[in-house]
Amino acid sequence: MRFVNREATLTDEPQRLVSERGQPTWEVAYLFPYQGNWTEADYLALDTNRPIELFDGCLEFLPMPTILHQLIAQFLFGLLDAFVRGHVPGKVILAPCPVRLGPGQFREPDVFYLRPERIVDLREPPEGADLLMEVVSPGAENRQRDLEEKRAEYARARIPEYWIVDSEQQQITVLVLDGTAYRVHGTFGPGTEATSVVLPGFRVAVTDVFAAAQLNS
Repeated sequence: MRFVNREATLTDEPQRLVSERGQPTWEVAYLFPYQGNWTEADYLALDTNRPIELFDGCLEFLPMPTILHQLIAQFLFGLLDAFVRGHVPGKVILAPCPVRLGPGQFREPDVFYLRPERIVDLREPPEGADLLMEVVSPGAENRQRDLEEKRAEYARARIPEYWIVDSEQQQITVLVLDGTAYRVHGTFGPGTEATSVVLPGFRVAVTDVFAAAQLNS
């Protein structure tokens, strides 16, 4: 690893690394904004299949989903989509698809429901959502993101309902917006049905959700 050989002054950019064989190609990184300087346009112009979110000018790189994660998300999408098609107007979307929570802030929920009035332009991310579902990925950092950080962010964005689907704990927690924060509508385990407030009549058998990710299902 070496730096560009130059004299630094107060007005200079930080000294830049020059890549060598066997190292990351540092020069490619310099084609993009520094962390903290990413704009919405920069973020939306990214061309990658890696799950990435934007918060406060910084990119957050999420873990690639596992088969278990995707089977649960797809199962929930199917249930929610079928209910919406049969009962209420709107659309159900499966990740990857960013949702704009506020200026310079985008998240990619695993599954989300939009009322028709939120769908202004099919080519642009929606402003918020009416119901979000996140399937918790393994690892302490990922659990903190879904259980704490996103809970606070979604509340600030006035998302009416947030489902946290936790395969590790084998439970689904349904949060409903109450003023500026969420209250727990219910924590549902195997043998029970998770229910929605935003979509009355929508019920999910918790046992079936996690059974959908079993190899013999």
